[in-house]
Amino acid sequence: MLILRRRAGETILIGEDVKITVMDVYEGGVRLAIDAPKSIPVLRSELLLAAKANQDAAAKETERPDELLGLLGSVPEDKKQKL
Repeated sequence: MLILRRRAGETILIGEDVKITVMDVYEGGVRLAIDAPKSIPVLRSELLLAAKANQDAAAKETERPDELLGLLGSVPEDKKQKL
């Protein structure tokens, strides 16, 4: 891990394609501007963790539509949509 100290307005380059600029430094935080190609995803780590948790929860759900309808209880035939 590389640890750098930067001031507001200073930039860090990662390879030739990614540029990170310190926009503002304040007590308890820092604002960064990230310039990267659209092909490189830039996500906050907490969003990535939340997406992973959602995928894991969805994988635990039943995959059979008829089982899902069974969980709904008694649904009249005319109210069921074809899945």
